[in-house]
Amino acid sequence: MSTPITHQQYWRGQRTRIVLLLIVWAIVAFGLSIFGVEALNTVSLGGIPLGFWMAQQGSIFIFVLLILIYAITSDRAERAAGLQETADSTTQAGEDH
Repeated sequence: MSTPITHQQYWRGQRTRIVLLLIVWAIVAFGLSIFGVEALNTVSLGGIPLGFWMAQQGSIFIFVLLILIYAITSDRAERAAGLQETADSTTQAGEDH
């Protein structure tokens, strides 16, 4: 088993991960759904202009995907740092904190 990463390495990775995902979010939310809508409308998806579809549905799918990516990669980083939750470190429903 590899040695756990340091506190500084963990948070540097978290900050990097958050910044990269926010950049993707901004590109999708503003770049594709607002500023790039005219270019995307030249393509149709099931008879609907892609720009309209991206603004209404596609960006939501991308946002959910970003949340999933964040959760999975953060869980891996927490395991690597030795910060994963155990039965001893969490409480069960109805227990006092």
